[in-house]
Amino acid sequence: MMGYDGCLLDIDGVLLIGSRPVPGAVATLAAVREAGLRVGFVTNNASRSPAKVARRLHAAGFTVEPAEVVTSGQAAVRYLADRLPAGSRVLVVGTDDLVRDVGARGLIAVGSADELPAAVLQGHSRHSGWAELAEAAVAIGNGAAWVATNADPALPSERGPVPGNGAMIAAVATATGSRPTVIGKPNPRMHLESVARIRATRPIVVGDRLDTDIGGAIAAGCASLLVLSGITDPARLIAAEPGERPNYLASDVRGLLAQHRAPRSRGRVSLCGSWRVVRRRRQLELTRLDPQPIPEVGATGPEPELEALRALCHAAWASTGAAVRCQAGDPKAEGMLARLGLDGC
Repeated sequence: MMGYDGCLLDIDGVLLIGSRPVPGAVATLAAVREAGLRVGFVTNNASRSPAKVARRLHAAGFTVEPAEVVTSGQAAVRYLADRLPAGSRVLVVGTDDLVRDVGARGLIAVGSADELPAAVLQGHSRHSGWAELAEAAVAIGNGAAWVATNADPALPSERGPVPGNGAMIAAVATATGSRPTVIGKPNPRMHLESVARIRATRPIVVGDRLDTDIGGAIAAGCASLLVLSGITDPARLIAAEPGERPNYLASDVRGLLAQHRAPRSRGRVSLCGSWRVVRRRRQLELTRLDPQPIPEVGATGPEPELEALRALCHAAWASTGAAVRCQAGDPKAEGMLARLGLDGC
């Protein structure tokens, strides 16, 4: 477990893709708990209450208690309740669960700008459409404060990425010329609340997004593990800004149980496992050091894709910040760049 006493897990793209568990995730979480790590679940998806999130995970085979779940909806409602007088009207664009959360905090949820709400609270809902966004735009134009649970532009699904709350926010922002206060990740408040709940002193955050999960972990002072089972692909990872670079990298959440081979440097050369990357101005040249055939995808033992990607990231992140291109120094490296989807980068 890399010496950590707690882990904070994102859900969509880390534990679940749609309603299905990520391969190995159920067994991994059970092993993490058995090893004594405290576990928290931190999700930017505000469409479900913590109890419903726990039931969703339980239906997929996970053992989860509602008190272990922190959602951006909870955090956003708390933010508003701390700043508005009791009984203030809040126009809610989101699910019935978000409406109930608003009421539970002593605020009044409304659905029309004509009721002169003090604030607009926007969270993800598959049922939000033009009419709901129009009410939000009118209320914001009339001076209502605008708070968003999160700004994730896309969500992973079994069919591929689909629009997230950030995509709906963009429509309102275009119409109003305004920008919301975003409460969810990468704002560190959710990770910090989860750390306090599970009483961890050395937690690690596991996520699939650089901008929210990893950026939020860094803002909260936590170590982070990026998994490639969700939104982020190798090209996006190589181009990551300093505030979005993970400590560890894995194909999926099973990386919590794996040994992680750290890359090392020799001048302008980055090495990891059987791979070497040489920085040549804006070019990263990948070569294979091991003469043995590269194991097939899914073979047991060290994952050559991860070792190659770690070396490429190490080299790219050591550069001056200029955009870089990947090129192969030998046929094996050419095949690896194709595996990683970097042959055209």
